[in-house]
Amino acid sequence: MKTFPLRIGTPDGLLFSGDVVRVVCRTITGDRAILADHIDFCTGIGMGEARVVLEDGTVRKAACIGGMLTMVDGMCRLLATTWEWSDEIDSERAEKAKQAAEATLNQEGLSDHEYNVAKAKLQRALVRLSVK
Repeated sequence: MKTFPLRIGTPDGLLFSGDVVRVVCRTITGDRAILADHIDFCTGIGMGEARVVLEDGTVRKAACIGGMLTMVDGMCRLLATTWEWSDEIDSERAEKAKQAAEATLNQEGLSDHEYNVAKAKLQRALVRLSVK
């Protein structure tokens, strides 16, 4: 299959650079798959599972939360706020974060801000747990 160059980075640095067959991630308008020869494209990234298909057919999954995805002149760049490969996710830590967020959401008298922060933390924990 035809490949294209992909670079994945976060504010902490470059996480991946290489040729791939496909990258799929949740964007602000739904799931999007990028293949070789895709038109120039730019979108915001949502929160969900991402998949990268390598040249040898290996599929690597990751939890991807926020950022930008661009395809310009045949080069794909994915700059994520958070990117965790499935084999690097600490399930115990994600489960604890889920439980803490659920406990906060069950409290009475939360401000709108406190509720929204706890809801976002719960969603992030659920994404990590679903990818693992």
